[in-house]
Amino acid sequence: FFFFFFASFHLPTAMSFKKVVKNKAYFKRFQVKYRRRREGKTDYYARRRLIFQEKKKYNTPKYRLVVRRTNRDVIAQVVYSRMNGDYVMASAYGHDLKDFGVKAGFTNYASCYCTGLLLARRLLTSLNLADQYKGKAEIDGKDYTVDDEDVEGPQPFRCFLDVGLAPTTTGSRVFAVMKGAVDGGLSVPHNNKRFPGYDKESKKLDIDTHRKYIFGQHVADYMHELADGTEDSEGEKIEAQPEKYQAHFSQYIKAGLTHEDVEDMYTKAHAAIRANPQRKAKEAKTVESKRYGRKPMSLQQRKDRVRQKKEAFLRQMEAAEAEE
Repeated sequence: FFFFFFASFHLPTAMSFKKVVKNKAYFKRFQVKYRRRREGKTDYYARRRLIFQEKKKYNTPKYRLVVRRTNRDVIAQVVYSRMNGDYVMASAYGHDLKDFGVKAGFTNYASCYCTGLLLARRLLTSLNLADQYKGKAEIDGKDYTVDDEDVEGPQPFRCFLDVGLAPTTTGSRVFAVMKGAVDGGLSVPHNNKRFPGYDKESKKLDIDTHRKYIFGQHVADYMHELADGTEDSEGEKIEAQPEKYQAHFSQYIKAGLTHEDVEDMYTKAHAAIRANPQRKAKEAKTVESKRYGRKPMSLQQRKDRVRQKKEAFLRQMEAAEAEE
């Protein structure tokens, strides 16, 4: 009895039925995704809606304001799509701001705004619309759209914001580029819910906070806090952190900028961009060509070299025979 109980206790249980999902039929019907989807570079769900145009528009392209941000640069382009690829009409980069007086901080909110403003002025200048659509002259952070202006002639240039895979959170720098482009005279459909200073509860935009970000005052306040120390809203003293200030703002220090110079720097940059947004021509470099190898010989020189070698060989043979 004990043996029977022990044997029955260790009897193997029956295997449950398990359906094979990835069978031959699955792999025969498998469709590989687009390369840029596999690389995680393109959101085709969004791209499809941004480039599709109605047929009744007669091949009129749908323009996109493409904004991409890297660790060291900001890329802003106005692009339209064709069957054989995308075409760039105008572009502006964060490092272009060096020609307009911005000495450091090429990826912060204020520099992103300047990049969008530069792109708008470059595009409208190339289309001969810069005089008709000058954009918002006084930069104060308020809402503005060029569609409200009554201008005779061509309609405002309309494009749609393309943020790619960037998270569209409140205060994101991709919206700074868009705001700069809108203030520069482009028509980009948007609202103010993602600008810094928007209150979700009251559903209103704090214009002073938005202007503060456009002119880089949030950067200046942080510089002042680290360099000199300040007091918080409750009156408690915040100690200065000189080592952290040296590490975070080394390029500002190298350029001789303090927290008092930031707003003035961006104010001058806005004026310089509106005065002449075109790229400055690069100076031609005079480079002396250095040649370390032997200069190629002509046919006559090669023949003469062979003749000299033959004569030298014959002289050696004659000398050897004379010694014998």
